[in-house]
Amino acid sequence: MEKKPEWLKVKYNSLAVQPVDGVLAQLGLNTVCQSANCPNLGECYKKKTATFMVMGKTCTRTCGFCNIPCGRTETLDSNEPRNIAIATKYLKLKHVVVTQVTRDDLKDGGASHMAQTIKEIKRICKDVTVEVLISDLRGNIDALRVILEAKPDVLNHNVEMVKSLYKESRPQARYERSLKILEESKKIDPNILTKTGFMLGLGETDEEVYELMDDVLKTNCDILTISQYLRPSPKHKKVSRYVRLNQFDEYKRIAMEKGFKFVASGPLVRSSYQAAEAFEQAKKKEYK
Repeated sequence: MEKKPEWLKVKYNSLAVQPVDGVLAQLGLNTVCQSANCPNLGECYKKKTATFMVMGKTCTRTCGFCNIPCGRTETLDSNEPRNIAIATKYLKLKHVVVTQVTRDDLKDGGASHMAQTIKEIKRICKDVTVEVLISDLRGNIDALRVILEAKPDVLNHNVEMVKSLYKESRPQARYERSLKILEESKKIDPNILTKTGFMLGLGETDEEVYELMDDVLKTNCDILTISQYLRPSPKHKKVSRYVRLNQFDEYKRIAMEKGFKFVASGPLVRSSYQAAEAFEQAKKKEYK
C-alpha cells in the first residue's frame, strides 16, 4: 500500500475544538466528529458547527471500516433531544446535523428518539434547518415514517460502499435495504431532500462506482458525497488505494452529469461536511 498522500494530512485546531467541546461536555452530548475520527473536526469546530450523535456511543454492528465501538448499548437519555436543541441555540448553528449509532436492540431502531430530537430543535430554534443521518432501521418503513413525520429538511442514509464489498465489510447490512430506505423516503415525503454517501479505497472498481451512482439515482436521491476511506486503526480493513484529487473531480463531474442536484467529492469529504451548502444548492435546483 502506498504511503498516505500529503493532501490527507490535516492540522488539529485545538483552539477551535476546546470551546465547542466545553458546551457538549456540559450538556452530556456526543459528536460523531470525535467518535469517527473525522479529519474535518478542526475546520468545522472553527466555524462552531458539529454533528451531534444520539443514542449513545456504542453501536450494535461491527463494520470493518468504522471506528465507533460495538458492544453493550446505553439506555436512551430522555433529556438528549432537548439538550441538543439547547446546544444548537447556544452555538448559533444555522444547519444542524444529527446522526446516530445503529441501535438494532430497539424495536424502532431509535426512530422515535430521532423524531423527538428533530421536533425539539425546530421548537427551540425556529430558523434552523435539520439534517438527520440515520441507520437502515433494519428496513422498518414504519419507523422511517416516524422520522419523516417530524419533518427533517434532509434525510441522509449512507450506502457506504459498492455492493460487492458488503459481505466482507458490512455484513450486518444489505445494499438493497439501504437503497430501499432512500426510495421509500422520497415516496413518503417528496419535499424532504434525500442524501447518501460512499467511500473509495475499499477495493471497488470504477465500473462498480458508476453502477452505485445509477442505483442511487433510481431512488430519486438528491445529494451525493464521495470520500476517501481512512483506516482508523491496524485492526480495521486496509486501504486498497488513495484516490487522487483529479479522480475525485472526475467522479463528481460524472455524478452531476447523471443527475444529482449536489455532489461533494474529495478525500476529506464526510457525510456532514459542507452540509448547509449542499442543502441550499439542492433546494434551489429543486425549485427550478
